[in-house]
Amino acid sequence: MSTLPPPMGLLAELTHRCPLQCPYCSNPLELKRASEELDTASWQRVFGEAARLGILQLHLSGGEPAARADLETLVASASAAGLYTNLITSGLMLDESRIRALAAAGLDHVQLSFQDVDATGADHVSGLKGSLARKLAFAAHVRDAGLALTVNAVVHRQNIARVPQMIALALELEAGRLEIAHVQYYGWAFANRDALLPTRAEVDAATAIVTAAREQHRGKLVIDYVTPDWYGARPKPCMGGWGRQVMVVTPDGEVWPCHAASTIPGLIFDNVRAKPLAEIWQHNHAFNAFRGTQWMPIPCQGCEHAEHDWGGCRCQALALTGNAAATDPVCELSPAHGALAEMARDAATASPPPFRYRRIGG
Repeated sequence: MSTLPPPMGLLAELTHRCPLQCPYCSNPLELKRASEELDTASWQRVFGEAARLGILQLHLSGGEPAARADLETLVASASAAGLYTNLITSGLMLDESRIRALAAAGLDHVQLSFQDVDATGADHVSGLKGSLARKLAFAAHVRDAGLALTVNAVVHRQNIARVPQMIALALELEAGRLEIAHVQYYGWAFANRDALLPTRAEVDAATAIVTAAREQHRGKLVIDYVTPDWYGARPKPCMGGWGRQVMVVTPDGEVWPCHAASTIPGLIFDNVRAKPLAEIWQHNHAFNAFRGTQWMPIPCQGCEHAEHDWGGCRCQALALTGNAAATDPVCELSPAHGALAEMARDAATASPPPFRYRRIGG
């Protein structure tokens, strides 16, 4: 493989520990325990390697990254290395003094997740009572600490009717950015698909609301909108394209091209305990497995969109067709596209079953 441009971002999954049990969590079904996590010095070394590789953005995530007692130390190390630090958090393990300490350590940005803008709905999705009120209090602390704030609202069939209230909440909290992200169906979300997938009509209505709000609040609030793949005609470039823009480091140090890469059989992952990030980025088997376009089947091979969508999502192709190298079924040219549309229609119109909540060992 020839020398590659560096990735833009490193997603550091510091831990799988989390006070929430969200049924759409992007973590793997098999969660790592605290005893398996990288120690402080290992993460500090990884951040230094990321900066030397040319990575610009560090996204500190989990689970809940604040479950790490050394979070302030890690932020300070990342900031000293020259990385832009973004904390992706539930806000439930951080009080005013700790967010101020993180700001003093060099934290640049907070991305705060909301399960719902309705207290009962938030409790139902998160599996934790009183979570919404605590998140609202934390958002005020973020603002008072002078940190940039993004509100992340995850949308599914049980809260999609409240998209207007999600937009209003982001404005009330003085967030600079709102990400309205429909659930993407892999991992825990795939296991809970029938409880989460909205109808096509609901998605279209939400899209119209977001489109109008973007125009109405232009210059005041940036609204990112991530639609559910299952109702598309063209696949999205998953993670900006396999092995092109992002590296994911798991709590125990494995390095993946995306959140769900471990679901694909036959991929070989390296670990930062044994190899530096630069070597993994350039030469690792998993990163090179679906890079570029040479691996693509027909109709992807030679398609005018091949170097835009990069084949879509490999994990989704595996989940829906049993073959990670197949054309993403979201693509209207895929032989499986019709079956996906039928599956979506059946799932969205069925009575929602109970959630399978995200739990270690669950």
